[in-house]
Amino acid sequence: MACTCEVIGLACVVALILSASAKAPYQMRMFFIFFGAGAIVLICVPFMILRPRDYRNALFPSWCFRQLCRLMGITMEVRGLENVRKDHGAVVIMNHQSAVDLCVLAYLWPVIGRATVVSKKEVLYIPFFGIGAWLWGTLYINRSRKTDSINSLQKEAKAIQERNCKLLLFPEGTRNTKDTLLPFKKGSFHIALQGKSPIQPVLISKYSFMDDEKKTFRPGHALIHILPEVPTEKYKKEDVQQLIDECQSIMQTEYTKLSKEGLALSSKKQA
Repeated sequence: MACTCEVIGLACVVALILSASAKAPYQMRMFFIFFGAGAIVLICVPFMILRPRDYRNALFPSWCFRQLCRLMGITMEVRGLENVRKDHGAVVIMNHQSAVDLCVLAYLWPVIGRATVVSKKEVLYIPFFGIGAWLWGTLYINRSRKTDSINSLQKEAKAIQERNCKLLLFPEGTRNTKDTLLPFKKGSFHIALQGKSPIQPVLISKYSFMDDEKKTFRPGHALIHILPEVPTEKYKKEDVQQLIDECQSIMQTEYTKLSKEGLALSSKKQA
């Protein structure tokens, strides 16, 4: 335990240094995100084992990760809490930008309801973090084996109905830092139609404070907007593309608007 505390103490010192220097190397900040997440989970795993596969296992790690993000100068604001309905499940779809999305999940987890994240199987092998994520209910899918992925997602569709779960997915399928969202893949929407569940779009403003290509990463502010649910009752399985188009249009409009506001807020923070 003493060793673990020393690791966390060292992580906090590094975070303070990073927060004091806007010119801290991009690689160092990204390393700190993964190192900090792993250290936090390492502390919490012994307690999470007591109730495996329970979304509540992520509540304390989420709080810790939010504090670490603040030390790095990354702050986020969640809007649209009035749109969260905890009396039923939903398929929550979000835009995907970078590893900083871990911070987004840390902000969403306490407010979105009984959450479950769908992630690629490779994440399971990230030291400490992978097993911790499994313990709080992350569903790992093997993209190379489509049948296994479909079977796993079908089980989650039932869980949405039976346990009022919120299934969090990234319909773009990969990271995207451009101004336009990538075409959505159909998996998320098939799950919603199969489970007769609503779709809840969540938009995260563009991370104007970081640039993966130029390798820059400065303190900044991001906005997270939980939009009203999109009902799926009127859609049949063969109408899935219409449902995708509706959701993509709603999300692109809000993404453009939110990103402009986020850029202005981050610029003030960096001034």
